[in-house]
Amino acid sequence: MTEILLKSLTKYYQKNCVVNRLDLKINRGELIALLGPSGCGKTTTLRMLAGFVTPSNGEILLGDRVISSPQKTIPPEKRDMSMIFQSYAIWPHKTVFENVAFGLQLRKIKKQEIAARVSRSLEIVHLEKLAKRYPSELSGGQQQRIALARAIVVEPKIMLFDEPLSNLDASLRNVMRNEIRSIHDRLGLTSIYVTHDREEALVLADRIVVMNSGKIQQVGTPEEIYGRPTSPFVAEFIGRYNVLQGNLLSSGIVDVGKIAFQSKDIAVGLQSGETVALCIPPHAIELDPAADNHHNVNFLPAAIEYQEYLGEYREYTARVENSHISLKIRTQSHLKYQIGQKVTLKIAPEFCRVLPTETSISSRTTKIPNNVTVTVK
Repeated sequence: MTEILLKSLTKYYQKNCVVNRLDLKINRGELIALLGPSGCGKTTTLRMLAGFVTPSNGEILLGDRVISSPQKTIPPEKRDMSMIFQSYAIWPHKTVFENVAFGLQLRKIKKQEIAARVSRSLEIVHLEKLAKRYPSELSGGQQQRIALARAIVVEPKIMLFDEPLSNLDASLRNVMRNEIRSIHDRLGLTSIYVTHDREEALVLADRIVVMNSGKIQQVGTPEEIYGRPTSPFVAEFIGRYNVLQGNLLSSGIVDVGKIAFQSKDIAVGLQSGETVALCIPPHAIELDPAADNHHNVNFLPAAIEYQEYLGEYREYTARVENSHISLKIRTQSHLKYQIGQKVTLKIAPEFCRVLPTETSISSRTTKIPNNVTVTVK
């Protein structure tokens, strides 16, 4: 098994640049999640990996072998990869066994070997007792397991997942994502998993590639992505941080509409006087029912505007006194505050992360072959 390398990978449709100069190394045995909102380019990237889409620029290498470039794209069936789609794409008129065996039959594998490999694959996905049933007799989760068994029966080195759990209910998604991770580890696969679900990516992946507007925003472990976002977009999308725009003053103070926030986590290169993004995670804000009459730094009098009970926790929205600043706060579920109740918000300076604003990151211009200049923010 070899590593996968994306070098300046670019895809455009007419004037629309959907994937913009991606550079990424995927190590053998890794499970990588491509995470981002709809339209960010993650599925197009996966389809280029699979060989269904030809790059406009750049290339994909499997080890030292180029498998995709504008000049030549090796067909999907010759890439030693299997792909699982959002729709299960299973044959309704074939039994579970016949569905899983189909790919091997196309490869002219002997019947005895087909039987052994199908049985082994069904055992891995816990469907060995349902081999003679038809898809209509199975639940959604069991149908997804058929797709998974069909993918692994051909013994690929690389697995590609295109939002495979989006059609399942929440409890089944939890079960199936654990199964996918278990199979990945058991078979020693390299896996690339596309999702828009941040929780799915955090649970499954060794590393997460966060994408937006066709570009990679950040690559890192789940802990790095969640705890140390490098852009306001990542902070909001992954951690659901509060993101406020302000001016960076001396001594780590950020002025947000004349409300001062002390920070001990300022991105390298930011200078006093710059407009910055102040990012604060909801769980890092402490709610104190004792209202403070003074605006001390990081001790802010506020009033509860809204609350949501979410079982394991509550999420409050509080407006800082004499300001337009509203902050989301996450607390333990037993802590109850009333709408309109006066409180004090306490924020440790080390949780106030100061980053460049999205607009301060210079836009980049990409020259594409049809002499049209596409600017991607």
